[in-house]
Amino acid sequence: MVNIFLKRAIGVAILAGVSVGANATTTALGEVSPGVPTTFTGSVLGNQQSFSDIFTFTLSQPNMSSGYSVVNFPLDIPNVGSLGTILSTMSLVTFGTDGLQGTGDDQVLKSVVLPSAGNTQDHLSLSWDQPITGPAYLSIGGVTSGTLGGIYSGSIETVAAPVPEPETYAMLLAGLGLMGAVVRRRSSRKTS
Repeated sequence: MVNIFLKRAIGVAILAGVSVGANATTTALGEVSPGVPTTFTGSVLGNQQSFSDIFTFTLSQPNMSSGYSVVNFPLDIPNVGSLGTILSTMSLVTFGTDGLQGTGDDQVLKSVVLPSAGNTQDHLSLSWDQPITGPAYLSIGGVTSGTLGGIYSGSIETVAAPVPEPETYAMLLAGLGLMGAVVRRRSSRKTS
């Protein structure tokens, strides 16, 4: 009985030690509108602390494509310490069919993992060239490099699907009218 108690105590101590070194937050950003970047920030206290933060959002409809970027925000405070992050991963994920984040049906649309072309430990970016419907989230991971912890900042942008101008519809109707006139004229020639 003492042996089982000792094993459980050691297991709890190990889990507590692991959880102290890992940080994770979830932040709801709301709806992202076209033409107006939605910005977000993340902060983690402590040197050499790993983090995996999630930012949930929905893109306004209709949308054609979207872009995502996150940058390290280094800060040196004289006589106190420094803040900095080493960014390592960023993933764009949809909630899946159940509409819930973090369940088994979430779908990873695209990920950036260092090393990758065009990305550094101070800047990660990715783009998605297809519409996204429903809720989605951006998962950002890394490690703090400052003596006090780290700060990073990011943005999400979307491009709205183009809406045809009234002149486009007028030209379409005029073209259909001309085609109808040609067909009618040909059919009247055949009957004569």
